[in-house]
Amino acid sequence: MLLEEQRLLHEDLERLEQAVAERVLEDPKHIRERLTRDHQAASFLKHIEDQSSRLLDIYRDANGDKEREVHSLSSGDPFESFFKQVKEIDHFHKRYPNEPVENLEKAYKQRTPEEKAALIAQTDAMFTGEEGSGRYFDMIMLHEQYLNLPHLQGARRVTYLQYLHTFDTFTYPDCSLTREQKISDAYFQYLKALADYLESFMRRTKPLENLDKLFANFDKEFDEAWERGEVPGWELNTPQLAPETSQAEGSGEGIWCSACKKGFSKETVYEAHLKGKKHIKNVEAQQAANESDKVASTANVDSDSIERFKQRAVAEKEFRIRKLAAAMQTERSDTKVNVERKQGMTDRERQQELEMLYAETTEQVSGDKDKDDADSDGEDKIYNPLKLPLAWDGKPIPFWLYKLHGLGVEFPCEICGNYVYMGRRAFDKHFNEPRHVFGLKCLGIQQNVNLFREITGIKEANELWAKLQKDKKKEKAEQDNIIEMEDNEGNVMPEKIWHDLRAQGLV
Repeated sequence: MLLEEQRLLHEDLERLEQAVAERVLEDPKHIRERLTRDHQAASFLKHIEDQSSRLLDIYRDANGDKEREVHSLSSGDPFESFFKQVKEIDHFHKRYPNEPVENLEKAYKQRTPEEKAALIAQTDAMFTGEEGSGRYFDMIMLHEQYLNLPHLQGARRVTYLQYLHTFDTFTYPDCSLTREQKISDAYFQYLKALADYLESFMRRTKPLENLDKLFANFDKEFDEAWERGEVPGWELNTPQLAPETSQAEGSGEGIWCSACKKGFSKETVYEAHLKGKKHIKNVEAQQAANESDKVASTANVDSDSIERFKQRAVAEKEFRIRKLAAAMQTERSDTKVNVERKQGMTDRERQQELEMLYAETTEQVSGDKDKDDADSDGEDKIYNPLKLPLAWDGKPIPFWLYKLHGLGVEFPCEICGNYVYMGRRAFDKHFNEPRHVFGLKCLGIQQNVNLFREITGIKEANELWAKLQKDKKKEKAEQDNIIEMEDNEGNVMPEKIWHDLRAQGLV
């Protein structure tokens, strides 16, 4: 029955492709619905890979089963083969009378509202409440694990918001851990948990991307950087010049005696030192120590290799965490904003936010059950007569919050191409953003950018820049034109002070 299985696989692949195309044409507004669609499309793509692999095995026919089946159909009586297969099918259904028949036509069709609600619930179960359906990081437990590291006990405690800023910073002194302190089981377990969480978060929020290839590129980049000794925080030390090399070059300066561990500034002094009894005695002791070190070095090879292996493992985790954090900058920024927002809320406001979220989920499920497809466009419209900005849940923010943050006040910036910023907070933040900095660079301003804060007009910026350049030239000219005078005792002073002292008869 390989031919029938081959035909069935082709039919299944066509239906899967059609199902993926239908999901791609959807444009859900809420992030929960988009994630549900992406995960469903990812499961279809995975099924396509499995079915295609099975179909390729049938076409290759490594065991020759398909060839024998075709030969049996073509060589004998076709009706005999047909009735034989009918008999096998009849025998199968007699043994399993209640076996359901798979309906390929309905297997990948659009779901009913109840089935959609169940799929959304499955997607929500992938995330914690703090993650907000894949919009924010939930690194509270990792923050606690970081604070409980042995080498950080007694150090300045880092808040959760500060941790979100610096969790991918591993270089000393910003990390507060030296290279020797990092080679510990507790620190490695913390790095492993952090890397696993970031990787898991990316897999849950980006199911349609080829993440295996991305992670393989991370490993390849790390291997190349490790071989070159360019992994941040784990760079190879610059080799120092050997004492014998300095002596051979005959520089005569900074000559080092390794036996006596003493330096000489002149070559003649160093040559006289070589004939001393103390130097000869230290040379003999050094030779004896070198012989014993050769024996001990053989025993220490294993310990050095183990230490190097630990260093590589820790460096690999740090490198991957940096790459993962760089690939999810949007989620990281949204998490910091969300944490700042929640810190300014009372417990009652947080409880109201949760109740609104649960009420929205209930209304969405009940609305999907009751509404018809013809009326769906009208019911999805959000009543927003005041044109308020939308919150994370897709609904307009409260009017009191709109007034509190001054989001109705417009702040135009001519340097940014007459871009209008809504609210003082967004306006203050934009001075350090790439759009404003690029606008200053277009005006020829590349230095002292912080002095141009609160300046939004091109004319004002050019005038301030011209004044700064003029003051800089004037200051340089004044420094160049200073005339120094010397009195009878050899005291050097500026010309103006010298004339003042001379007028008083002190010079």
